[in-house]
Amino acid sequence: MGFNCGIVGLPNVGKSTTFNALTATAAAQAANFPFCTIEPNVGRVAVPDHRLDLLAEAGKSQNIVPTQLEFVDIAGLVKGASKGEGLGNKFLSNIRQVDAIIHVLRCFEDENVTHVEGSVDPIRDSEIIETELMLADLESLERQIDNMSKKAKSGGRELKSQLEFMQKIRDSLNEGNPVRTILIPEDMEKTVRELFLMTSKPMLYVCNVLEGDAEKGNAMTEKVAQMAKEKNAEYVIICAEIESQIAQLGSEEEKKEFLESMGLTEPGLNKIIRAGYKLLGLETYFTVGPKETRAWTIPVGAKAPQAAGVIHTDFERGFIRAEVVAYDDYVACKGEQGAKDQGKLRSEGKEYTVADGDVILFRFNV
Repeated sequence: MGFNCGIVGLPNVGKSTTFNALTATAAAQAANFPFCTIEPNVGRVAVPDHRLDLLAEAGKSQNIVPTQLEFVDIAGLVKGASKGEGLGNKFLSNIRQVDAIIHVLRCFEDENVTHVEGSVDPIRDSEIIETELMLADLESLERQIDNMSKKAKSGGRELKSQLEFMQKIRDSLNEGNPVRTILIPEDMEKTVRELFLMTSKPMLYVCNVLEGDAEKGNAMTEKVAQMAKEKNAEYVIICAEIESQIAQLGSEEEKKEFLESMGLTEPGLNKIIRAGYKLLGLETYFTVGPKETRAWTIPVGAKAPQAAGVIHTDFERGFIRAEVVAYDDYVACKGEQGAKDQGKLRSEGKEYTVADGDVILFRFNV
């Protein structure tokens, strides 16, 4: 289990270039004209995690299997997309299926790259996209409210409560508030999830800058940072052109040298993954054996049986216990046997909350 992010943005902000760089492919045609992406492209990348190599060495594993991150490149949206302008609703529907939205914002001036709005303003651009998503959500919600109203007339109290909350969401959207800003009671979380509203998804702003601003950003990225803070969102700064160049390099050593020459410590992909994990409340645990060392992604706060279920539903259904070693202890003790010998291996039950970096062997019976 990883997570998937829909990449959105106005045409010509560097969205497809970012997608190509992140997935190290040329699957999405990056060109200097609107709507060059005419089908949603999907790319999967391995989530970089330096701990995997050290765990594999300690566990004498033959293979390393990182967790996966999926990107969905969605055609550039324009003002009026919710009413069918540009490529319209066809592409809005693709956003409904993702876990989070990566919104690429152009934060650079370049007279050779046209802007669909005629000028560069990332805050205005973000508002255009957010407005289109809210309008599309309102249209979808109105239909669902009509259906729920019919059911609620002959249904019980639960359906009436759901209807009332759906109407509350509609009122909030009409006031210009995305669904992610609404406080959702625990008993309504499932209802909201099943509405598939786009503005309920966490938002990560990716500021695309020129090479010289890749390290510290610029005046435009500062405005985006303030906006992200106000909206309780995340943001990162990348240079899509630099990412494209990194993707073409062969060895990790070459990539490291190139980054250092640019004054950077890591690729933009790493920043996006880290921000995405934080945004979605995710963490990683590991399984280590002679055959492979593998990373697994789980929600922060997951109990041991839930974490086991990510491997296979039988593991959760027949959960007995989890044998756990913290990452640092596993590496320091040079594997499971060393951890046992030094008393670092613990046996945990169903109420154990898995910690990031735990190395776990699950015992189960079905």
